[in-house]
Amino acid sequence: MLKKLFKSLRSPLRRTPHVQQHSRSTPEVLNAGQHSMQRAHVSRYGVGVVERLQQAGYQAYLVGGCVRDLLLNLEPKDFDVATSATPEQVRAEFRNARVIGRRFKLVHVHFGREIIEVATFRANHPESDDEEDSNQSSRNESGRILRDNVYGSLEDDAQRRDFTINALYYDPSNERILDYAHGVHDIRNRLIRLIGVPTQRYQEDPVRMLRAMRFAAKLDFDLEIHTAAPIRELAPLLREIPSARLFEEVLKLFMTGYAEETFELLVEYELFGQLFPASAEALRLNPEYTHTLIAEALHNTDNRVHDGKPVTPAFLFAALLWPALPGRVIRLQERGMPAIAAMQQAAQELIAEQCQRIAIPKRFTQPIREIWDMQERLPRRSGKRADLLLENPRFRAGYDFLLLREAAGEDTDGLGDWWTDYQQCNDSERRAMIKDLSGKDEAGGAAPRKRRRSPSSRRKSTTGTTE
Repeated sequence: MLKKLFKSLRSPLRRTPHVQQHSRSTPEVLNAGQHSMQRAHVSRYGVGVVERLQQAGYQAYLVGGCVRDLLLNLEPKDFDVATSATPEQVRAEFRNARVIGRRFKLVHVHFGREIIEVATFRANHPESDDEEDSNQSSRNESGRILRDNVYGSLEDDAQRRDFTINALYYDPSNERILDYAHGVHDIRNRLIRLIGVPTQRYQEDPVRMLRAMRFAAKLDFDLEIHTAAPIRELAPLLREIPSARLFEEVLKLFMTGYAEETFELLVEYELFGQLFPASAEALRLNPEYTHTLIAEALHNTDNRVHDGKPVTPAFLFAALLWPALPGRVIRLQERGMPAIAAMQQAAQELIAEQCQRIAIPKRFTQPIREIWDMQERLPRRSGKRADLLLENPRFRAGYDFLLLREAAGEDTDGLGDWWTDYQQCNDSERRAMIKDLSGKDEAGGAAPRKRRRSPSSRRKSTTGTTE
């Protein structure tokens, strides 16, 4: 009895003014003539899913990023649906549907390559742990939501959305937008604003801090003052996030065309060090070089994304982690380890440490090591080595990485220009370039002794320029 009394006295204190200020039970309704969104620009599959659920007697709306982006005249990357139907009820309506997730149950409705993601309206979690059903909701000691399958009404769902600009619901049947959290106002004022109390919302899911950075970079919006205020203090909460989830979040941060701006925000709000601790230390010790190299790599990545060219996480992670590597290599060499062996061991240790924070899959960690390994091999060009390196499947990535290092200010004694010329030369010109290297130490010291051979005994290279 006393427990219930204490809870009743405590509950109003947990419903803070911020929640009431940014969300409301009665939405602002924008009719077709009051907004710029057009049904013709919405995925026909998304419209079809909404209409079918409505015909079955459920509430259903297009929601979130697709509505936000279309109001900003941007092309949405996907179309999400929110509905009163449970995941099982949605699956019963669509033969091409699949229920996914445990922490947050969703339904994916497949239309060829396009997937419409359908989520059931969520509600707030119970006020106390003793009310929680472990099969539907749970939190850890710091308040992070571990399971989030508490269903509610449309109004509840709007309050549970992370940012005001994502709490917009579009009904294609009448082309109306329901705005529960002044999201249209914040879009017009170009603001990223959390719904609810920022500290509490970040504690529920620390990844919201990363999402704030991503949206601010992508949309060129400012962070609202209360939304930004607790981020630096709460940044260490990201250590509680599973490393596999952080890998997916990092791909969203750096491989969607706004990586350079995102990096600057991550550094400004002290989130970068939570994702890449060794690189953040390198940024502190050697700020100009580290910042230039990472920013240049991310700038190039953004250009490739905007040009529709492929990008690989391996090259991206190789660049993000590289500034932390040379110091480790030098320390191993000072202990007497050969250069290539020192590079390989340092790379293995650094990647292992990083994978404790971000679970980089093996299909990417191996290419990362090979790109770094090429940095020790590219200076070694005598004899047949240059031609053998050209034939190496990682040559192009290693060469591009060498140019990146030079762009960041590393002095490689013209190595990048040499390899550029070598790829463009014919066979005889390549032989002359190799001959010019004789008597010079490619690694910076005395040249090793070599057994003399006549020119006629040298096998001509058959490799061409790599693309």
